[in-house]
Order: sequence, then C-alpha cells, then structure tokens
Amino acid sequence: MTGAKILEKIKGGLIVSCQALPEEPLHSSYIMSRMAYAAYLGGAVGIRANTVEDIAEIKKTVDLPIIGIIKQVYGDSDVYITPTLFEVERLIECGVDIIAVDATARLRPNGMDFKDFFTEIRKKFPNQLFMADTSCFSEGKTARELGADIVGTTLSGYTPYTNGTELPDFSLMKRYVKELDCPVIAEGGIMTPEQLKRALSVGVHAAVVGTAITRPREITKRFADAIK
Repeated sequence: MTGAKILEKIKGGLIVSCQALPEEPLHSSYIMSRMAYAAYLGGAVGIRANTVEDIAEIKKTVDLPIIGIIKQVYGDSDVYITPTLFEVERLIECGVDIIAVDATARLRPNGMDFKDFFTEIRKKFPNQLFMADTSCFSEGKTARELGADIVGTTLSGYTPYTNGTELPDFSLMKRYVKELDCPVIAEGGIMTPEQLKRALSVGVHAAVVGTAITRPREITKRFADAIK
C-alpha cells in the first residue's frame, strides 16, 4: 500500500493498541495477535503494536494498517519509544506500515536530540510513513517541519513538563488540527466511547485506544477500585 492509501484506510476510525510488556500477564505475541483479531472483528481500522515479534504475528492474523513501535529502555535516556536508528531499522525490515517515534524534546540515547535523529531517519527512509509521538505543541510543530507524516498526542502528560495535563488532551488535538498541515492522531487517555467520539469531532484523522480495550488487568483494577 502507498502512504496515501494507508492514511485513507485509517481515516475517521479507531486504531486499537495491542501491547503487553514482559511484566504484564498477557505478554505473548500469539495473544497480541488474537487481541488484534478481536479488535478487527469489533471494527478497528488499524492496530498499534510493540516489537517485531508481535507485529509479525499480528500481520498473519489481520490485514489492517499497523503503527509499529519498539519500546527499548537505555540507561542514559528517558526516551523509550523507538529511541534509536537500530529500532527504526528493525521495524523497516518487518515492513510495518507506520513507524511511531518519540518526538519529545528530551535527549535520546547517546545525547542525540530529536532533530538530529529524525533528520537522519527521514533521509535514510524517505518513503516510510513516520508518526511523531509528542507531548506538547512545540514538539509537534518541530516534528512536522522536519518531515513527520503524522503527529500524535501520545505523550501528553508523560513528560516532566506536561505532567498533570488532563487526559485526553483535547486542547492539544484542536491546536494540532488547526495549525498543522498533516494528519493528527489522538492518543492517550481515551477511556470511553464518548471521549473517542469527541476526539474525532475535533477533526483528528484517527484515534488510538489501548488500555480501555486491551489491558484487562488495568480494566479490572478500575472496577475494583471503584468499590473499595
């Protein structure tokens, strides 16, 4: 699929994040592939997935555009969503449709800033769709100026300088839609169908929902906490 066709397929729809870290009960590429299939049957237009292994299994199960990431922790940086060229290259090799990268102002491993990192990957992979996971407007603006194809609100509330932001961050969604000339993906803190509808009404291209759909431990905890 061309980039334009990928973007058209997810337009106006729900992307479901199917991820489980090693310490989580559902950590398994097979389980994530079944999660993705359930999301597909439920009406999802795309999947967001972590690791090459999970992406490979999901691609066997559903024919939906995939936003791929690799979460990798390095000791010298707080950036862990596709933080270096190494992770980008692994995602390229597995043929993922969209690659999402941390586009925050924080320094990456080895002291590299986002500008240098993204300039390098944009030049090396000119035809790949890249999504910038951001936490504030200046980051999204910079990412778009550097050539990001999609800007997302993914990390709003998760950086030291946005800590405490009410989620979902509808104000950031609105500003991106109004001021940036690229598709905007709403992500982060969307917990109800009503919030999803509100995000799409703002004019975002698509929206990602994860925890509220695919993380039963957290879903159970919300219910259990409500009756304590």
